[in-house]
Amino acid sequence: MIRDTIKSAQITAMKAGEKDRLATVRLILAKLKDRDIELRTATALPDDDATVVEVLQKMVKQRRESIDMFISGGRDELAAREQAEMAVIESFLPQQLSEDETRAVINAIKVEVGAASVKDMGKVMSVLKERHGQVIDMSKASGLVKAALA
Repeated sequence: MIRDTIKSAQITAMKAGEKDRLATVRLILAKLKDRDIELRTATALPDDDATVVEVLQKMVKQRRESIDMFISGGRDELAAREQAEMAVIESFLPQQLSEDETRAVINAIKVEVGAASVKDMGKVMSVLKERHGQVIDMSKASGLVKAALA
């Protein structure tokens, strides 16, 4: 389980004295704890790995947005810190599909649901997220889906 890997990474970082990595791992664990609290009232609990991947993907997306803002604002030192955090977070995510693999999956789903135009983008995106949401960056996938349907 990914959660166990993250917890063991915390211990390893503590023993190795890696303060920056430890801070990021603790941040991940705090976000997971917040998500667990949110899910206490849920009627159906999702798979734990799915929950962890969802939280990690959201954190990576936030870091990407922050990096863009810091670079455009001329704050390269803050962008570098966000980049380092993003690298630690991404190390816990499952291996992502390459762009070519993503295109192949999108084309297969496009044929399966009978998508013909950009109007059918929602159908393709929902099936794509349901089946491959853990191994595809959905923000990049939306551009690929739009290109495939154009």
